[in-house]
Amino acid sequence: MDLALLRTFVAVHRAGSFTRAAALLGLSQPAVTSQIRTLERQLGRPLFLRQARGVTPTTIGDELAHRAAPHLDALVEIAETGLDEENGVRTLHLAGPPEFTSMRVLPALTTLVSQGLAVRAAFPATTEEILDGLAAGHHDLAVATARPRGGLFSSTPLCDEEHVLVAAPRWAARLAPDLLLRKGAVVLEHLPVVEVHESLPFVSRYWAAVFETKPAATATVVAPDLRAVLESTAAGAGLAVLPRYLCEEALEQGRLVALLDPPVPPLRTYFLVVRTGTLALPHIARAHEWLLRASGDW
Repeated sequence: MDLALLRTFVAVHRAGSFTRAAALLGLSQPAVTSQIRTLERQLGRPLFLRQARGVTPTTIGDELAHRAAPHLDALVEIAETGLDEENGVRTLHLAGPPEFTSMRVLPALTTLVSQGLAVRAAFPATTEEILDGLAAGHHDLAVATARPRGGLFSSTPLCDEEHVLVAAPRWAARLAPDLLLRKGAVVLEHLPVVEVHESLPFVSRYWAAVFETKPAATATVVAPDLRAVLESTAAGAGLAVLPRYLCEEALEQGRLVALLDPPVPPLRTYFLVVRTGTLALPHIARAHEWLLRASGDW
């Protein structure tokens, strides 16, 4: 049996879609469809049931995947190990949000780097782009702010991120906390806002959780990097919602002031994501385990 056909079959089984599998393998969808049909003809059994969205494996398909996938993963590991030995290092291709990856993930991997791991980081603009790159094989390990669905990925909660409503001291002095709690949306309408996008993703999430309403304001300053949002806010450009890990130092220094201390602060969960089966590769598994351990201190 052709190993290339089995590799394509396992990719489709994990992805649940010919289109996803084609992206993962770097093939066209017709090529993937043709290979699966060839394998089905060789076995004399259907391996997938075609549906409006994706495919579902048959009983025979599930059995074949259970038996073949571990061996294919082992062959990939052997190939990866051979390349690593030739180059002297093992390379981890990592993707995630730029701020969190820069300030939490990359520093946490420093010990592994000192032990011979090479890291290549990428900062796609959205979670969707992060996961698409992971599916296509451009990344080995990803940090995402949403849990992916389907069998293509394996995800593990990494940590929770607390969001804080902040402003420079001169703005904070003008705002009464009790007024914010009672009329948060009204107050926001009259204050400049600093955000990462025109849709006010951080402010909207905070207002929905704390005030149970939607903000009616528009952003005065928009910068697609939370570090730029922090510096603009500290300089007095307006109020912002920031992750506590990012603004903790500025709060301690008095450059920023937390405007509210809600009983249940808004949280966002980060997930550590890999393609299903790739934790069989030692360098990915070790980085995955290392980050899960490090996240206990975050």
